[in-house]
Amino acid sequence: MTRRFAVGDHVTWNSEAGHVSGHITKVHTTDFDYKGYIHRASEDDPQYEIRSDRTDHVAAHKGRALRLVDDGE
Repeated sequence: MTRRFAVGDHVTWNSEAGHVSGHITKVHTTDFDYKGYIHRASEDDPQYEIRSDRTDHVAAHKGRALRLVDDGE
């Protein structure tokens, strides 16, 4: 089972530009339109909107692409 995340969680993911980190701003559990594309989401496989720490860009990813950041380091 994929780890579940919540709004406010600090996460990291791999993008074309390398590793990016940000905070989750929304959790989608049904299909949604984002930037002109339909993103598939369900209760069992949600998608997350994350605002980048560096650029304020917002990205949408499934949980399997995300890792929780240990802010205690």
